[in-house]
Amino acid sequence: MTTLTFAILLIVSCSGYLLNRRAARSLLDGGQRLHSIPQFHGLYSGLTILVPVLTLVLLWLVLQGPLTDWIVMAALPTIDVGELSSGARQLLLAEIKSIAGGRMFGTPADWKIAAADRLVFYRNAASLLLLLATLLSTLILLMRARGKVTSEFRARQGSEKIIHGLLVFCSTVAIFTTIGIIFALLFETIKFFRLVPVTDFLFGLNWEPQIPIREDQIAAAGAFGWLPVLLGTLVITVLALFIAVPVGLVSAVYLNEFAPRNLRKIAKPLLEILAGVPTVVYGFFAVLVVAPAIRGAGQAIGLPVSPNTAMAAGGVMGIMLIPFISSFADDAMSAVPRALRDGALALGATRAEMMMNIVFPAAIPGIAGGVLLAVSRAIGETMIVVMAAGLIASLTINPLDSVTTITVQIVTLLIGDTSFDNPKTLAAFALGMMLFLVTLGINIFAIRIVRKYREAYD
Repeated sequence: MTTLTFAILLIVSCSGYLLNRRAARSLLDGGQRLHSIPQFHGLYSGLTILVPVLTLVLLWLVLQGPLTDWIVMAALPTIDVGELSSGARQLLLAEIKSIAGGRMFGTPADWKIAAADRLVFYRNAASLLLLLATLLSTLILLMRARGKVTSEFRARQGSEKIIHGLLVFCSTVAIFTTIGIIFALLFETIKFFRLVPVTDFLFGLNWEPQIPIREDQIAAAGAFGWLPVLLGTLVITVLALFIAVPVGLVSAVYLNEFAPRNLRKIAKPLLEILAGVPTVVYGFFAVLVVAPAIRGAGQAIGLPVSPNTAMAAGGVMGIMLIPFISSFADDAMSAVPRALRDGALALGATRAEMMMNIVFPAAIPGIAGGVLLAVSRAIGETMIVVMAAGLIASLTINPLDSVTTITVQIVTLLIGDTSFDNPKTLAAFALGMMLFLVTLGINIFAIRIVRKYREAYD
């Protein structure tokens, strides 16, 4: 029934657009001079119907589930739900929902079956009410918008006002989402630092995020020094950039200036296909192809190579970042004014001299921004490192050893049933906060570089 609700909303909105546009065109054909063209009258009608009703539908769908669950739980006849723990209430509600969905294990109690029937009834009633409310509100708004079609009505300003409100709303949502992420990380990080000293976390050389099981257990208190994890992240990132930056920049220079037009039309889309390959596929490639090749080469020359190496993960990650850097560099060089190119060639410079001495320096802001954003992407990569580099935190810069990264440790710490009251779990939030600060610093640095050099070439 939800699908039918959205279908009605879409049909009525489109009908409002067509109806008002036709009415405005009729006035125009009748010799009246309209303030706004017919398309704006239609757009105003469509937005007037779509925006408020869609907001109503989304709010209804968000509140429908919790409200019906609360009503069903409050009406249970045989137990006092208030005396149950949070986990027990969730398990009971999950069982009732399973029965309501027709998934019964064994023979449930009669009161549970009755509760499931009530849940189904409330869901159907809420869906029906939503359908009726949508139909009624869309028709009312349709008639109201139809009455606005006059020669004096400022339909363009009305449409722009609605669109401006949507843009402001979306921007506000993005801002508050960012603030929410920061505060969520901050609160849990503060809890972690109440259990683990800040100095131990920032300057510790061992990462063993364990909690005590026995009093005589070795390292039962755990070790939460993040430096080995940070060092592993930096090693893999540097390896990735060592491959991605030269290859990406050279390919961008060639495709932008030296490649034939027909070759560019084929090569650039093929290069950018790499950006759409899922990271898990890169992980498989690293495990099945790159890592065995590195181990074989190491054995051939007598070098010890770990089964999982930073070189395998960093190399494959570099391949993944090539189209990212190449696309940014190509766009930056394409944005350089043609007059600079023609002026250099007119003064007798070769195409290579023109590219390296004129175009490339002028495109440095975009190129630097793309490289630093690629650094952020490399720091935040998880799947390739999990599959190719391992989970062991080692204080080493040897690319042939097994290392781990911040994102991998975050995933590892939060796998399975977690309880957010011990240092092992809260350490994931501390790592997340540090990762957030590191990437924020990189992005700020990238913005400053772009602004500084862009002013020099404007």
